[in-house]
Amino acid sequence: MSARAANSEAASYGRRVSLLTLGVGLTGLITYLFFAIASHQLSPEEYGEVAVLWSAVFITVSILQRPVEQLLSRTISEHESRGVPTAGPLRVAATLQLGVALGFIALALLLRGPLERELLNGNQTLYWVGLGAVAAYGASYFARGFLAGSHRATLYAVLIISESVSRTAFPLAVALGIASGQTAVALGIVAAPALSLMVVPFAFLRRGAAVADPDPTPVDAASEDPARAGEFSLAQGGGFAAAVLLIMLSEQTLLNTGPLLIKGTAGVAAAGFLFNILMIARAPLQLFQAVTTALLPHLTRLQAERNEVDFRASVRVTILGIAAFAALVAVALAIAGPRLMQIAFGEKFTYERADLLIVAAGMGLYLSAATLNQAALAQAQVRRAAACWIACAILFVVWTVLPIVDDEFTRVEVGYLGAAALLCALLYAIYRRPHPHAGDEVTPASTEEMELRLASGDETG
Repeated sequence: MSARAANSEAASYGRRVSLLTLGVGLTGLITYLFFAIASHQLSPEEYGEVAVLWSAVFITVSILQRPVEQLLSRTISEHESRGVPTAGPLRVAATLQLGVALGFIALALLLRGPLERELLNGNQTLYWVGLGAVAAYGASYFARGFLAGSHRATLYAVLIISESVSRTAFPLAVALGIASGQTAVALGIVAAPALSLMVVPFAFLRRGAAVADPDPTPVDAASEDPARAGEFSLAQGGGFAAAVLLIMLSEQTLLNTGPLLIKGTAGVAAAGFLFNILMIARAPLQLFQAVTTALLPHLTRLQAERNEVDFRASVRVTILGIAAFAALVAVALAIAGPRLMQIAFGEKFTYERADLLIVAAGMGLYLSAATLNQAALAQAQVRRAAACWIACAILFVVWTVLPIVDDEFTRVEVGYLGAAALLCALLYAIYRRPHPHAGDEVTPASTEEMELRLASGDETG
């Protein structure tokens, strides 16, 4: 890769990160308006049921739908950078997404009674809204993966912003008197992912234009091995998605086990107190999704082009940025953390500065681990990465359950910090020493070897 091409890719990556950060930030703000308006228009009980529904949908979607999104993001970017067809990854991802949707619907119908009674207080309408929302988000996350892998950051940002705008329009209609009641507000949760898909046709229109004017120097797909020439199998895609599914489950375990266990031993109020403290880790993670969304296809392209220097530079710069952000948060919390928490969440609780700093340190390590995880996925080390996540999640649960530390809150906070540190260390080891995988070997005297030699000469010339 030439220096000019490398600079162009780096600049493109920077623009995508900036655009996606803006999109995610606006999405978070508009989503906050959804809940703010809904809380004023509904009774406390009705609002609580909507909040529970949203939480259940969000957790379910994060676990079930993100694996296919990550699969598409990686494989589309890899295939396009090598100049080979993307029909295989699209077909495999669509098959997996359809299977996930049908499996979820079947399970949800089987458990309809318990879900309605225990989760939604017997509200039949909210049950169907939740069922439809999870299914609709399958299509939305499929589109996100396609747009991310194709480096269409503008359309990706438009998709997630239009989704949050569509959702917020429903409680706003109630506030304006156009509609009324809990059902009208809740319908926004299922309508949002469906309405946001209106931007997808524009991606295919642009894609058609690109096909009409192809790259004048495409990679000779016939000279590559089948795995790299677009013959992407269902077994490959399923294995990748299954490993990412385990990663998503482990992530939710690290983020949600603490408050749930505290609720069982110390009550709902204590769980809410711990939830507020862990928001120091949760809130940045939401914004950091913009970085991870752009980072995976960016690193995948560099990996496909054997650009090790820029690959490691991208990881290093991202982690340095995280370190600077975490240090800034820690300084702010050290100076005025307890007061800032009371301003944000009310004066019902008293927050200890040490607790906040522990979680801030864990947040920095966790975001660094998320960066290294994307690097591992780009290096096709998804199974090794999943093993690290599972091990850390199990250790965190065991630590949290055992009374090694008397104070339950401190136990969860220290456990989160320790799990994040261990996860970061394990993923760093994978990143530094990835295991070779099929398709990475260069055949002597092949066309690919000649391309690599020419690229190397271009870089040093």
